[in-house]
Amino acid sequence: MRNNLQMAQGIISVLAILCLVAGWFQLFSPEINDILSRKVFYVLIGLSFILQAPLLSNAKFTYPMYGAAALCIIGAFLPADSNLSFIKTLGLLGGVIISFTNRSAARK
Repeated sequence: MRNNLQMAQGIISVLAILCLVAGWFQLFSPEINDILSRKVFYVLIGLSFILQAPLLSNAKFTYPMYGAAALCIIGAFLPADSNLSFIKTLGLLGGVIISFTNRSAARK
């Protein structure tokens, strides 16, 4: 089960990066690029964080990772001009920090 979650999490992460790259290099129409890089990317990253949360070696990081995932997913559906649209970036930053903190704690 652990390997399946890790594989799914890895695939979703790669898809998220592809969405970001498509938006950066403007591979599609402006509308599609915007949806891919500002919406789909954050939803996929949120799903990746959800799959990663139960795999964390330190159980104290599990619920914060779910929180980071929620911020990414909820933020992706907020209008770009909303005062709260920054929460998706906050969720991304939080999830990355949790992920790196977990890796360094697991090496000890």
